[in-house]
Amino acid sequence: MSDPSLLVAFLAAATILTITPGVDTAMVLRSATVEGRRSAVLASFGIGLGCLIWGAAVSLGLGALLHASELAYTIVKLAGAAYLLWLGVQLLLKPRTAMGDASGQVAARNGRDAFWRGLLTNLLNPKIGVFYITFLPLFVPKGAGVAGYSFFLACLHVLLTFAWFAALIAATVPLGRLLRRPEAVTVMDRLTGVVFVGFALKLAASPAR
Repeated sequence: MSDPSLLVAFLAAATILTITPGVDTAMVLRSATVEGRRSAVLASFGIGLGCLIWGAAVSLGLGALLHASELAYTIVKLAGAAYLLWLGVQLLLKPRTAMGDASGQVAARNGRDAFWRGLLTNLLNPKIGVFYITFLPLFVPKGAGVAGYSFFLACLHVLLTFAWFAALIAATVPLGRLLRRPEAVTVMDRLTGVVFVGFALKLAASPAR
């Protein structure tokens, strides 16, 4: 059973949330401008897979553990904050001055790294699970299975996210030639590092609920 008005309302709310700047947007922008389209696309896939895993966990009831257990939430939260802090500090202390060579091996490694950064950043952010647990049920129509429909909505959210990232990548890749200059690479790494550190501190200081 579906309710078109609820679905439209969800799409509108999810679109606003998707385009709101955050650590995922910063990660994709940096990958697109500094490492190229392939790394940005793989970072997007990692982010999307992380959201899908959280959506599946919430649908299976595992996300309720984070909502009910302050200890479980805190453990995941601090692990995520530590990972973001580590990424940010690395970019601040050791910013690159060049892209290095353009060999297939280096490109493949950059792509793999971007994918895992996107995936781990989302898996280690318990706010996504709590967000899905509190937000998705609001748009489940009467008579529909909460678990299945919630996962369907999570999938829609991921599709919207992919569409947004595709637009970002299309807009930034043409600037890649300019932004890959040594000084621009260093600035992009440091700016992204500041963003990551800021989000790490924000996540670590956030309340359990």
